Amino acid sequence: MAKVKIPRKSISLDMTAMCDMAFLLLTFFILTAKFKPDDPVAVDTPASISDTKLPDKDIMTISIDKQSRVFFGIDGQFDREKMLEFVAGKYKVGFTTDEIKQFSLVSSFGVPLGNLRQLLATKDKAKFLQQGIPCDSAQNELTDWIAYARYANPKLRITIKGDVDASYDVVGKVISTLQEQNINKFNLITDLKVKPKVL
Repeated sequence: MAKVKIPRKSISLDMTAMCDMAFLLLTFFILTAKFKPDDPVAVDTPASISDTKLPDKDIMTISIDKQSRVFFGIDGQFDREKMLEFVAGKYKVGFTTDEIKQFSLVSSFGVPLGNLRQLLATKDKAKFLQQGIPCDSAQNELTDWIAYARYANPKLRITIKGDVDASYDVVGKVISTLQEQNINKFNLITDLKVKPKVL
């Protein structure tokens, strides 16, 4: 008896739904992404094998560049506004509503309080020469920024981002400033280096 051959038909898949889904996901991720704010200075961090990740929010960052200038920043516009109001109250400096709004948009800064108005008035803040926040024993404004940032948001986690060529003395002053406020727990931001293989 002869075998009956079933005719084969080519399979066609409609990929329209797949393309639609891919573009919807792409659009969703683009619209919901949070962009990293521009830092006022480039910091080349040292390498380490620690793979602990920083949280996405409630971060206070103290940056030290290769010229040993200290920069300070916290995330959250509302927290920045509250922090500036506390500092302005202590130093009896009156900031306008527009200046407070401008400050809430600055992710990180490195100027003494006396020059903060000039920074806020500058349109292109990247071109403004920032000499760093004073943190020496004669004038330590960093202490007040740290204290009032913690008043504005008590859940802040403190990170230090130091350049590989920064002066050890300045890093020591920043750490001693934290320890004066009984802050002994903070994270050091480093680049990830590959862990050595165990033989």
